[in-house]
Amino acid sequence: MLQFMSDVCKAADCQKVTLMGLLDLSAAIDCVDHPILLQHLSLTFGICRAVLDWVRSFLTGRTQQVSYGGRMYSIITLLCGVP
Repeated sequence: MLQFMSDVCKAADCQKVTLMGLLDLSAAIDCVDHPILLQHLSLTFGICRAVLDWVRSFLTGRTQQVSYGGRMYSIITLLCGVP
């Protein structure tokens, strides 16, 4: 983040335009099957290597447990939805 801010300030000092794109995956993957999403990102958008590995690590190996009415329910592995 500090590197980014430094680059923005340098660009502003040189009167250059700075554009920033933000990616919010939370709504995009609410109900999408994770393996299908990863395949689609790779084949359709050409996302590969480090970026695809980052998204994969964000999505895989996530678990969820619900507590309701003082009772703890079983831990389940998330196959879709937002971790």
